[in-house]
Amino acid sequence: MPDHDFLIKLLLIGDSNVGKSCLLLRFCDEAWTPSMTATIGIDFKIRTIELHGKRIKLQIWDTAGRERFRSIIPQFYPGTLGILLVYDVTDAQSFNNIRAWHTTIEQHASKGVNKILIGNKSDRTDKKAVTEDQGRELAAELGIKFLETSAKANGGVDEAFLTLARDIKARLIDSQADAAGAAGATDPPSRMPSPTPTFNSRYHTRDDVAVFKVENQLFRINRTLLD
Repeated sequence: MPDHDFLIKLLLIGDSNVGKSCLLLRFCDEAWTPSMTATIGIDFKIRTIELHGKRIKLQIWDTAGRERFRSIIPQFYPGTLGILLVYDVTDAQSFNNIRAWHTTIEQHASKGVNKILIGNKSDRTDKKAVTEDQGRELAAELGIKFLETSAKANGGVDEAFLTLARDIKARLIDSQADAAGAAGATDPPSRMPSPTPTFNSRYHTRDDVAVFKVENQLFRINRTLLD
């Protein structure tokens, strides 16, 4: 039996060196390192959370922000239910590039995918180049939520991921349950939807190893991490 009720795939998107890998490390491993190397291609971690009595496994993909790797990122949008758009509050250019990242998401991600804008490295107040108000204004323009975080100081990190997970649960899981309840008033039991739907079946394989080949890179994901 699986150790979770639902599987949700998330993506971290943004320029290189904005702290995406540090956010992932902090959220999944409760750790931080000042010597984090730039992501080569794409990486992922797993964390299982509980929301309103349901165990939800978050499969979080950390994408490379460097130009040479950007061509592979669109191949990981299918099945993605939530995206964290990350910029560095000490780097105005990373903030200015958010609109371009958002345009790419609109082109490749599923319609209605949940998104949240993250201003990372908020602990570096003496180096701040983007104000919190600027972050909120951009988020309002894009029609998404906004939070400032600090992976180093562990500020707002859990809130960022959990806010996104709650929004996804409300949009897909809770709404599906409500629809199932409404259908139950008229439909026979044999036509009722499954009480434990699994999202992202593309990555929830029955093979011992799921293999993804992206250009010349091979990613092997143990089934034990997914099931």
